[in-house]
Amino acid sequence: MSEENKFGTFHKEHLLKVKGGLKLFNNEMFWECHEELEDPWMEYQGDNARLVYWAIIQVATALVHYRDGNLAGTQGMIAKAQDKIRQIEKKKVETDIMMRFLSWKRFRDLVMEIPENAPIENFEKIYKFKFSNPDKWPF
Repeated sequence: MSEENKFGTFHKEHLLKVKGGLKLFNNEMFWECHEELEDPWMEYQGDNARLVYWAIIQVATALVHYRDGNLAGTQGMIAKAQDKIRQIEKKKVETDIMMRFLSWKRFRDLVMEIPENAPIENFEKIYKFKFSNPDKWPF
């Protein structure tokens, strides 16, 4: 494991693994995004960077529930994603790559601003969120 990866920061290798899932997310194919990111998420056992995959998976799942009108499911999955984001911050997983290529700050802020037991309307902003277009990445 590289020295950078030893501490579980998110780097280019991780970015390339999430590319397909982000395209699906941006096309509102949230369940497919979940499925696409599940294998890389499992691959990174013991690496704190997997928390990023996990947060995206949980938000995507929340948005499946949102679209289906399942408020309890939406709230529950967003609460889990918020927990992952807190862990990401605590473990210092965030990197400049996440900020530049994932629009991570905007994603993180939208997820974290949703209050506990929020009404369904509070999920509209995250539903409309799009990650930076992976087709425009330089690699």
